[in-house]
Amino acid sequence: MAAPSPDDVPSTPGRPAARRDLLRLLWRSGADLRRLSTVRFAGQFGDGMFQAALSGAILFNPERQTDPPAIAAGFAVLLLPYSVIGPYAGALLDRWDRRAVLFVANVLRALLIGVASVALATGIAETPLLLLALSVVGVSRFVMAGVSAALPHVLEPRLLVPMNSVLATVASGCAAAGAAAAVAIIGAIGAGDLAGAVAVAASAAGSVIGAVCAARFAPRTLGPGDEDPAADRAVSSVRAILTGLRTGARAVLESAHCTIAMIGIGVHRIVFGADTLLMVLVLRRSANDPGSLSRGLVGFGVAIAATAAGMLFAAVLAPLVIPRLGRPRTVLAGLLTALVVQTTLVTPITVTHGANTDIAHRLLLAGAFLLGLAGQTIKLTGDATMQIDIDDSRRGQVFALQDTVFNIAFVLAVAAAALVVPIDGRSIGVVLAGSACYAVGIVAVAVIMAGSARPRSPVRSDR
Repeated sequence: MAAPSPDDVPSTPGRPAARRDLLRLLWRSGADLRRLSTVRFAGQFGDGMFQAALSGAILFNPERQTDPPAIAAGFAVLLLPYSVIGPYAGALLDRWDRRAVLFVANVLRALLIGVASVALATGIAETPLLLLALSVVGVSRFVMAGVSAALPHVLEPRLLVPMNSVLATVASGCAAAGAAAAVAIIGAIGAGDLAGAVAVAASAAGSVIGAVCAARFAPRTLGPGDEDPAADRAVSSVRAILTGLRTGARAVLESAHCTIAMIGIGVHRIVFGADTLLMVLVLRRSANDPGSLSRGLVGFGVAIAATAAGMLFAAVLAPLVIPRLGRPRTVLAGLLTALVVQTTLVTPITVTHGANTDIAHRLLLAGAFLLGLAGQTIKLTGDATMQIDIDDSRRGQVFALQDTVFNIAFVLAVAAAALVVPIDGRSIGVVLAGSACYAVGIVAVAVIMAGSARPRSPVRSDR
């Protein structure tokens, strides 16, 4: 049997020597990769901080009271408008210089965060506050789609799967650190609009760092590679905007692997949305229990940390699993894991009372960790699939479409759950509906896999 060549190193990340060689390969990929990574890390630190600060200012603020429909409306205002516009705006990522887009978007995000901070400090009503937050979150999603679309321009294709995991590991940690920083600021100042305003303002630091890093790229370094004449670019951009959703969907449907990844992402976000609403209601229910570690904003921070820890572990696990199972089977394994977790660990919080509630809280945190693990594994598989199977001229539109699937699935699930869930979050029907949703996704993925079955090629790292 022939000895492996150096090119095979990334496909065997489980060996210590292979891991060291992989890290050296990634580091040698150049300053552009390090700068692009910093744009993502800084952006996700700021996003984690901003979202936790808004959660503290709206969901767990004694000066503001919200019921389940109001929470659902808040998520809808934050996510749905960008989800409709995103695929069309994403077409610009395939026509305009992505370096310029990342710079302008980060500057715009920093300015919007500043306005939101001032508005919160002055006691602005929830509707205009949510509209400002909508703008910030929309720009953030645009930046993340741009970073993902640009990554193949600064990295060899064979390193995309391990690099996605490295990026996700550090980025998830940055988001969790940002959320923890926001919780710490609010805890130090005291719950209320002023504390939320200070935490929101501090989150702008991530956008400033991202803008500085983006400005240091050479023009067109991040793509797109198609150099249209300047006179034609405006026309082609308008045409692409008008057809962005259709183009992204067609690109996904042309690849069975991309279709499977998108189904996995959408199904998980549906269930995760309903579970998020239940978690918020459960934590608010125990907010007045001084003996509980899972209460109010502190409990929300603990739950975020548990989910982020699962995502971190997924980033370590994905490079080991994807080359061995292949991308479709990895998505299927993630959905199966999530089904078991949803049924066994999330259900207890909806039926327990009294002393058993604390045990159910611990099970819920374990469920948050495992759902973070399963969901991030599916997401990493999807990212690798889009970057490997989709050509550069349509990659930005596909990543924007993926964001749309993320947001619409999440918001629709929150809205549907809000119609039936009681104020204390005890709704076993919602949890079991989530389990059924996972089961439907598993069947759909299995059917597509069977329909596209063909003789298997040797195991490769970019599968």
